[in-house]
Amino acid sequence: MAQKIVAGNWKMNLSSNEAKELMSNLNEKSFPSDVRTIVFPSSIYVDSIASTAKNTEVGVQNFSENDNGAFTGEVSIEQLRSVNVNIGLIGHSERRAYFKEGHEQLKNKVDHAIKNEFNFIFCCGEPLAIRENGDELTFVRLQLNESLFHLIKEQMMNKVIAYEPVWAIGTGKTASSDQAEEMHRNIRSWIEEKYDLETAESVSILYGGSCKPSNAKELFACKNVDGGLIGGAALKADDFNALIHSF
Repeated sequence: MAQKIVAGNWKMNLSSNEAKELMSNLNEKSFPSDVRTIVFPSSIYVDSIASTAKNTEVGVQNFSENDNGAFTGEVSIEQLRSVNVNIGLIGHSERRAYFKEGHEQLKNKVDHAIKNEFNFIFCCGEPLAIRENGDELTFVRLQLNESLFHLIKEQMMNKVIAYEPVWAIGTGKTASSDQAEEMHRNIRSWIEEKYDLETAESVSILYGGSCKPSNAKELFACKNVDGGLIGGAALKADDFNALIHSF
Protein backbone atom coordinates (compact mmCIF):
# COMPACT_ATOMS: atom_id res chain seq x y z
CA MET A 1 0.00 0.00 0.00
CA ALA A 2 1.35 3.40 -0.99
CA GLN A 3 2.24 5.69 1.90
CA LYS A 4 0.37 8.96 2.41
CA ILE A 5 2.79 11.88 2.15
CA VAL A 6 2.56 15.65 2.42
CA ALA A 7 5.81 17.41 1.51
CA GLY A 8 6.41 21.15 1.68
CA ASN A 9 8.81 22.76 -0.80
CA TRP A 10 9.81 26.15 0.65
CA LYS A 11 11.73 27.01 -2.56
CA MET A 12 13.84 30.23 -2.35
CA ASN A 13 11.71 31.79 0.36
CA LEU A 14 12.01 32.85 4.01
CA SER A 15 14.81 34.48 5.95
CA SER A 16 16.66 32.43 8.55
CA ASN A 17 14.44 33.71 11.35
CA GLU A 18 11.28 33.16 9.30
CA ALA A 19 12.32 29.58 8.52
CA LYS A 20 13.02 28.88 12.19
CA GLU A 21 9.68 30.39 13.19
CA LEU A 22 7.83 28.27 10.64
CA MET A 23 9.57 25.13 11.88
CA SER A 24 8.80 26.09 15.48
CA ASN A 25 5.12 26.52 14.62
CA LEU A 26 5.06 23.17 12.83
CA ASN A 27 6.66 21.52 15.86
CA GLU A 28 3.65 22.57 17.90
CA LYS A 29 1.22 20.79 15.57
CA SER A 30 -0.03 17.24 16.00
CA PHE A 31 0.22 15.30 12.75
CA PRO A 32 -1.56 11.99 11.97
CA SER A 33 0.73 9.02 12.50
CA ASP A 34 -0.17 7.52 9.14
CA VAL A 35 0.91 10.57 7.11
CA ARG A 36 4.60 11.03 6.32
CA THR A 37 5.51 14.71 6.43
CA ILE A 38 8.60 16.31 4.88
CA VAL A 39 9.78 19.91 4.47
CA PHE A 40 12.36 21.13 1.97
CA PRO A 41 13.91 24.42 3.11
CA SER A 42 16.66 26.32 1.31
CA SER A 43 19.92 24.38 1.55
CA ILE A 44 21.60 26.94 3.83
CA TYR A 45 18.91 26.24 6.44
CA VAL A 46 18.73 22.45 6.33
CA ASP A 47 21.21 22.03 9.19
CA SER A 48 19.39 24.31 11.65
CA ILE A 49 15.93 23.15 10.57
CA ALA A 50 16.84 19.45 10.72
CA SER A 51 18.32 19.90 14.19
CA THR A 52 15.08 21.35 15.57
CA ALA A 53 12.40 19.40 13.64
CA LYS A 54 10.28 17.22 15.90
CA ASN A 55 7.48 15.72 13.82
CA THR A 56 8.63 15.98 10.22
CA GLU A 57 11.52 14.92 8.02
CA VAL A 58 13.76 17.59 6.52
CA GLY A 59 15.00 17.28 2.95
CA VAL A 60 16.94 19.28 0.40
CA GLN A 61 15.61 20.86 -2.79
CA ASN A 62 18.62 19.85 -4.89
CA PHE A 63 21.80 17.81 -4.57
CA SER A 64 24.77 16.93 -6.75
CA GLU A 65 25.17 13.74 -8.72
CA ASN A 66 28.88 13.84 -7.76
CA ASP A 67 30.51 12.54 -4.60
CA ASN A 68 32.66 15.62 -3.93
CA GLY A 69 35.21 17.88 -5.60
CA ALA A 70 35.37 21.06 -7.65
CA PHE A 71 31.64 21.66 -8.11
CA THR A 72 31.14 25.20 -6.84
CA GLY A 73 27.68 25.87 -5.46
CA GLU A 74 26.68 22.21 -5.24
CA VAL A 75 25.85 20.10 -2.18
CA SER A 76 26.79 16.44 -1.85
CA ILE A 77 24.88 13.57 -0.31
CA GLU A 78 27.75 13.04 2.15
CA GLN A 79 27.45 16.66 3.31
CA LEU A 80 23.69 16.31 3.69
CA ARG A 81 24.01 13.10 5.66
CA SER A 82 26.40 14.86 8.06
CA VAL A 83 23.54 17.19 9.07
CA ASN A 84 20.94 14.38 9.25
CA VAL A 85 19.28 15.06 5.90
CA ASN A 86 18.46 11.91 3.93
CA ILE A 87 15.99 12.90 1.22
CA GLY A 88 16.00 15.28 -1.73
CA LEU A 89 13.99 16.38 -4.75
CA ILE A 90 14.99 15.24 -8.24
CA GLY A 91 13.70 16.80 -11.45
CA HIS A 92 11.51 19.57 -10.08
CA SER A 93 9.99 21.51 -12.96
CA GLU A 94 11.91 24.65 -11.98
CA ARG A 95 15.21 22.77 -12.05
CA ARG A 96 14.33 21.39 -15.47
CA ALA A 97 13.22 24.77 -16.87
CA TYR A 98 15.61 27.27 -15.27
CA PHE A 99 18.73 25.15 -14.81
CA LYS A 100 18.31 22.97 -17.90
CA GLU A 101 18.48 19.67 -16.04
CA GLY A 102 17.75 17.06 -18.69
CA HIS A 103 16.92 13.37 -18.75
CA GLU A 104 20.53 12.16 -18.54
CA GLN A 105 21.51 14.38 -15.61
CA LEU A 106 18.37 13.41 -13.71
CA LYS A 107 19.05 9.74 -14.40
CA ASN A 108 22.54 10.25 -12.98
CA LYS A 109 21.05 11.85 -9.86
CA VAL A 110 18.66 8.93 -9.44
CA ASP A 111 21.54 6.45 -9.78
CA HIS A 112 23.71 8.43 -7.38
CA ALA A 113 20.91 8.50 -4.81
CA ILE A 114 20.31 4.76 -5.19
CA LYS A 115 24.03 4.00 -4.82
CA ASN A 116 24.18 6.05 -1.63
CA GLU A 117 20.82 4.83 -0.26
CA PHE A 118 19.56 8.42 -0.30
CA ASN A 119 15.80 8.89 -0.50
CA PHE A 120 14.23 11.10 -3.14
CA ILE A 121 11.02 12.39 -4.66
CA PHE A 122 11.16 12.20 -8.47
CA CYS A 123 9.20 15.01 -10.12
CA CYS A 124 7.58 14.91 -13.54
CA GLY A 125 4.97 16.94 -15.38
CA GLU A 126 4.04 18.80 -18.53
CA PRO A 127 4.00 22.51 -19.48
CA LEU A 128 0.91 24.25 -20.81
CA ALA A 129 1.73 23.85 -24.51
CA ILE A 130 2.03 20.09 -24.14
CA ARG A 131 -1.26 19.89 -22.22
CA GLU A 132 -3.05 22.01 -24.83
CA ASN A 133 -1.75 19.74 -27.61
CA GLY A 134 -3.04 16.67 -25.80
CA ASP A 135 0.45 15.17 -25.51
CA GLU A 136 0.73 15.17 -21.71
CA LEU A 137 0.70 11.38 -21.29
CA THR A 138 3.45 10.85 -23.88
CA PHE A 139 5.50 13.68 -22.38
CA VAL A 140 5.32 12.47 -18.77
CA ARG A 141 5.90 8.84 -19.69
CA LEU A 142 9.07 9.86 -21.55
CA GLN A 143 10.35 11.68 -18.45
CA LEU A 144 9.82 8.54 -16.39
CA ASN A 145 11.24 6.17 -19.01
CA GLU A 146 14.39 8.23 -19.52
CA SER A 147 15.31 9.00 -15.92
CA LEU A 148 13.57 6.58 -13.53
CA PHE A 149 12.24 3.41 -15.11
CA HIS A 150 15.74 1.99 -15.71
CA LEU A 151 15.73 0.96 -12.04
CA ILE A 152 15.14 -2.67 -11.20
CA LYS A 153 12.10 -3.75 -9.17
CA GLU A 154 13.92 -3.82 -5.83
CA GLN A 155 15.14 -0.27 -6.36
CA MET A 156 11.75 0.99 -7.51
CA MET A 157 9.77 -0.41 -4.58
CA ASN A 158 8.37 2.27 -2.24
CA LYS A 159 9.72 5.16 -4.26
CA VAL A 160 7.92 8.52 -4.44
CA ILE A 161 6.87 10.33 -7.61
CA ALA A 162 5.40 13.84 -7.71
CA TYR A 163 3.27 14.79 -10.70
CA GLU A 164 3.55 18.52 -11.38
CA PRO A 165 1.26 19.99 -14.00
CA VAL A 166 3.69 22.83 -14.73
CA TRP A 167 0.87 25.02 -15.96
CA ALA A 168 -0.66 24.91 -12.48
CA ILE A 169 2.41 25.88 -10.43
CA GLY A 170 2.38 29.42 -9.10
CA THR A 171 -0.33 30.40 -11.58
CA GLY A 172 -3.33 29.96 -9.34
CA LYS A 173 -4.62 27.32 -11.74
CA THR A 174 -5.20 23.83 -10.47
CA ALA A 175 -5.74 20.61 -12.31
CA SER A 176 -9.21 19.30 -11.63
CA SER A 177 -9.44 16.20 -9.49
CA ASP A 178 -10.36 14.27 -12.64
CA GLN A 179 -7.25 15.55 -14.47
CA ALA A 180 -5.03 14.72 -11.50
CA GLU A 181 -6.51 11.25 -11.09
CA GLU A 182 -6.16 10.51 -14.79
CA MET A 183 -2.43 11.26 -14.79
CA HIS A 184 -1.80 9.50 -11.48
CA ARG A 185 -3.74 6.44 -12.68
CA ASN A 186 -1.65 6.33 -15.84
CA ILE A 187 1.61 6.68 -13.92
CA ARG A 188 0.64 3.77 -11.69
CA SER A 189 -0.37 1.68 -14.69
CA TRP A 190 2.99 2.40 -16.36
CA ILE A 191 4.77 1.22 -13.21
CA GLU A 192 2.70 -1.96 -13.21
CA GLU A 193 3.43 -2.47 -16.91
CA LYS A 194 7.17 -1.96 -16.40
CA TYR A 195 7.44 -3.87 -13.12
CA ASP A 196 4.37 -5.49 -11.53
CA LEU A 197 1.29 -4.73 -9.42
CA GLU A 198 3.18 -5.05 -6.13
CA THR A 199 5.64 -2.37 -7.19
CA ALA A 200 2.90 -0.10 -8.55
CA GLU A 201 0.93 -0.30 -5.32
CA SER A 202 4.03 0.49 -3.22
CA VAL A 203 4.89 3.75 -5.00
CA SER A 204 3.44 6.97 -3.57
CA ILE A 205 2.31 9.39 -6.29
CA LEU A 206 1.93 12.97 -5.07
CA TYR A 207 0.11 15.86 -6.71
CA GLY A 208 2.24 18.98 -7.07
CA GLY A 209 0.22 21.79 -8.60
CA SER A 210 -1.25 24.59 -6.47
CA CYS A 211 -2.62 22.26 -3.82
CA LYS A 212 -4.12 24.20 -0.89
CA PRO A 213 -6.52 23.62 2.01
CA SER A 214 -9.53 24.55 -0.13
CA ASN A 215 -8.95 21.77 -2.70
CA ALA A 216 -6.82 19.21 -0.88
CA LYS A 217 -9.66 17.02 0.40
CA GLU A 218 -11.06 16.56 -3.11
CA LEU A 219 -7.63 15.86 -4.60
CA PHE A 220 -6.52 13.51 -1.82
CA ALA A 221 -9.77 11.59 -2.10
CA CYS A 222 -8.76 10.43 -5.58
CA LYS A 223 -7.83 6.75 -5.62
CA ASN A 224 -4.35 7.25 -7.05
CA VAL A 225 -3.41 10.53 -5.35
CA ASP A 226 -1.33 9.66 -2.28
CA GLY A 227 -0.66 13.20 -1.09
CA GLY A 228 0.95 16.39 -2.27
CA LEU A 229 4.18 18.22 -2.95
CA ILE A 230 3.15 21.64 -1.68
CA GLY A 231 4.56 25.05 -2.61
CA GLY A 232 2.99 28.27 -1.36
CA ALA A 233 0.69 26.66 1.21
CA ALA A 234 3.71 25.07 2.87
CA LEU A 235 4.97 28.50 3.96
CA LYS A 236 2.15 28.89 6.50
CA ALA A 237 2.05 26.45 9.39
CA ASP A 238 -1.75 26.45 9.68
CA ASP A 239 -2.22 25.82 5.95
CA PHE A 240 0.37 23.03 5.90
CA ASN A 241 -1.22 21.47 8.97
CA ALA A 242 -4.64 21.62 7.30
CA LEU A 243 -3.25 19.82 4.25
CA ILE A 244 -1.77 17.08 6.40
CA HIS A 245 -5.23 16.54 7.93
CA SER A 246 -6.99 16.48 4.54
CA PHE A 247 -6.97 12.69 3.99
